[in-house]
Amino acid sequence: MANIYETGLDRNAANHQPLTPLTLMQRAAATYPDQTAVIHGGASLSYRAFWRRALRLASALDARGIGKGDTVTVMLSNTPAMLEAHYGVPMTQAVLHSLNTRLDAAIIAFQLDHAESKVLIVDREFSKVMQDALALAKTKPLVIDYDDPEYPDDAPYPKGEPIGSIDYEAFVQSGDPDFAWRMPDDEWDAISLNYTSGTTGNPKGVVYHHRGATLMVYSNTVHAELGKHPVYLWTLPMFHCNGWCFPWTLALQAGTHVCLRWVRAKSMYDAIADHGVTHLCGAPIVMATLINAADADKREFAQAVTFNTAAAPPPESVLAGMAEAGFRVNHLYGLTETYGPATVNEWHAGWDALDKAGQAAKKARQGVRYAALEGLTVLDPETMAGTPADGETIGEVMFRGNIVMKGYLKNRKATDEAFAGGWFHSGDLGVMHPDGYIQLKDRSKDIIISGGENISSIEVEDALYKHPAVASCGVVARADDKWGEVPVAYVELKPGRTATEAEIIEHCRGLLARFKVPKAILFAEIPKTSTGKIQKFKLREMAKG
Repeated sequence: MANIYETGLDRNAANHQPLTPLTLMQRAAATYPDQTAVIHGGASLSYRAFWRRALRLASALDARGIGKGDTVTVMLSNTPAMLEAHYGVPMTQAVLHSLNTRLDAAIIAFQLDHAESKVLIVDREFSKVMQDALALAKTKPLVIDYDDPEYPDDAPYPKGEPIGSIDYEAFVQSGDPDFAWRMPDDEWDAISLNYTSGTTGNPKGVVYHHRGATLMVYSNTVHAELGKHPVYLWTLPMFHCNGWCFPWTLALQAGTHVCLRWVRAKSMYDAIADHGVTHLCGAPIVMATLINAADADKREFAQAVTFNTAAAPPPESVLAGMAEAGFRVNHLYGLTETYGPATVNEWHAGWDALDKAGQAAKKARQGVRYAALEGLTVLDPETMAGTPADGETIGEVMFRGNIVMKGYLKNRKATDEAFAGGWFHSGDLGVMHPDGYIQLKDRSKDIIISGGENISSIEVEDALYKHPAVASCGVVARADDKWGEVPVAYVELKPGRTATEAEIIEHCRGLLARFKVPKAILFAEIPKTSTGKIQKFKLREMAKG
């Protein structure tokens, strides 16, 4: 029997609308139309202009028949076009698929086909690899060239030739700035698609929904401490988990996006000093670039700057260097499947009184759940029983809540496995401390995180096995001051065959994206179990030495 609060109090258009970050941008454009929304080189856009360009993009896509459930793929750097795509694409109820600009042609082709891409917007910096990918792909999307007007003449990477049928600017200008954009029919509708490296086979397509993206906006605003009109520097690639959802987040407080095509020390310091940057995000390598910059590249700045990092906990020397340079480091943790960061190392004022070792121990922890995450725990993955909160008993870190992905695109088996027992299985091993803070101890998957990018050890091993002299190999992570981790390969050669380190590295360069190529080839007998399985844990110990 229904209670009194379930009678005559139904949902209707007046009291229930789907959550979507698109309405936050609409509000910012209406409330602060003249506020600077985007800065890119010598150009800038107000919120009024930004909103109207997103509407034009949506209108142009709509005129080409793009609508609900269609995939629009982009291969773009941190430029205004990438920001416009984060709004213009979902305004048509289509899904934004952002390609990692560091990928090789074969993986790009796989993603285009798997996502069934209808439209591809490609920056001319990446024309060559994209042309190769399109030649491999079965799908034949409408290809649009983005010719960045702020592309520097002295760029380290010259622009490629156009490969599409229309220029991005002409495409946008063909659209209607008063386009009647469409809300999602349901907040569970997909808003974006991001591929993550798997330990076996091809990468999996992680699907985000409008509800999760919106809740990440609120959580990011709280946990990154974004005040009114923050100024955000784009050192984190927007293709990575949709830039941790910050393309949508900045709209809530009508913040300013400062675009940055390449992460270089001088350009970062110039942007921070010239534009009053208050926030930025990135992997440890970005922090290392800042604190190790030449004196000639550094600039002084008066404002406090928060740096959000979500990789391995920064070493004490890096934290000290960042503090000395004027940055406050905020330690986060998450995965592609959780829209980016989903935990935060909430700092307690009382911890300031600890000695350096005590503070370092606290800072090494990944922390507690984001406000938008309903559950964070450490469980035995076999029994799904909770592990003791003793800071010692290792289990698998698991998540539950509205900022966990919808699932893996066209991969029901992997989705069911990831959600077994009503929790998302992260694949990361960790402990729960008595105060409820989690800390990672190892990865159950053999994924190497280098410079914030995932590298599948199996993909690298497959490339190594294609060398005629390689009999057995194992790829593991080795700690690196610059990149956090780098892949190194242990190789056992076939009897009577010879090969040099340089030769094998060159072989890998022909098969892998450059950042996936092993940084060292170590010739050794590969440790195996009695059944012939490679003992990765022994290789990891060898790598530490």
